[in-house]
Amino acid sequence: MNITPEWVSAVASTVAAVGVIFAFSQLRVSKNIAQLQFEDGLAKEYRELASRIPTKALLGQPLSEDEYEKSFDEFYRYVDLSNEQVSLRKRGRIGEGVWQYWCLGIQANLALPSFKRAWSEIQGQCESFQELRRLEAEGFKHDPNFWQGA
Repeated sequence: MNITPEWVSAVASTVAAVGVIFAFSQLRVSKNIAQLQFEDGLAKEYRELASRIPTKALLGQPLSEDEYEKSFDEFYRYVDLSNEQVSLRKRGRIGEGVWQYWCLGIQANLALPSFKRAWSEIQGQCESFQELRRLEAEGFKHDPNFWQGA
């Protein structure tokens, strides 16, 4: 008859519990890394897009009609990316700290003359971008992750 001392069972249970806690913490670290990579990918997409928008527009200086027309597609892509960012936050895919930074950026960019003009024209030509419309209508104050009835 093989009787295991109680202390061996206690040590084995403790080791198993520590293993579970370690595995859980590793899963959390992996999830956080994946989240950061996802958010970094969107930030990179923004930087690439912004590099194709005239610097004058990003500085709030007026564009000539020709410059504006040549850049309209990039303004449209910016609106599309901004709407996607709002949608991702609404679904909980963007962290709160990153969202606050992005939201301030979206608000600041849409207040710039060329962005404001393009956003106004886009809203008049299509019914898309409902998330961005709502964010703006709420004064950029309410976190989309907590929107009700959306």
